[in-house]
Amino acid sequence: MKILAFSDLHLARTRAADLVAASAEADLVIGAGDFCNMRQGLDEAMDLLRTITAPMVVVPGNAESAPDLRAAALPNMTVLHGSGTKIGNLRLFGLGYGVPVTPFGAWSCDLSEAQASAMLAPCTTAGILILHSPPKGLADVTSTGQSVGSTAIRAAIERIQPRLAFCGHIHDSWGVTGQIGTTRVVNLGPTVNWFEFPA
Repeated sequence: MKILAFSDLHLARTRAADLVAASAEADLVIGAGDFCNMRQGLDEAMDLLRTITAPMVVVPGNAESAPDLRAAALPNMTVLHGSGTKIGNLRLFGLGYGVPVTPFGAWSCDLSEAQASAMLAPCTTAGILILHSPPKGLADVTSTGQSVGSTAIRAAIERIQPRLAFCGHIHDSWGVTGQIGTTRVVNLGPTVNWFEFPA
């Protein structure tokens, strides 16, 4: 299975065009949140991705709420937020939003560590975890050098040990990868990222 994955599109038209063009080769497209900006422009963001024909599995970022993303979702799009799905033999589980709570104010869709832990608890197995926020200590460093990832997400990765854990959220760490046990963690960013998974 050939998987195209990205995060943090933020209404970037050129980035969206690149993703749409690449998606012709994809069996599955994964979006790890932040399609729009500050809860504005979600329908426009969906329009930018509308010509993707492959199945899509997405989570909300902190820039859009889960209800709004479900309402705006394209017909080929499955929205996960504290829930899972299966594509062929591949089990996926997703959790969106900013974790821990961000300093961005009322527009930002955030979860406390306790809330995130509770929403991740039902997941006992997954091939891929789709997260908006990175785990604490990996792919989570801001431009000021702060590690702002989630302890709940890290604990879930350690417990579940999926093959892949996708995240975004921290723009300064786009493209950063690393390992937690047997799990490869990738902060995706809004570029074309390819992954192969056994069918």
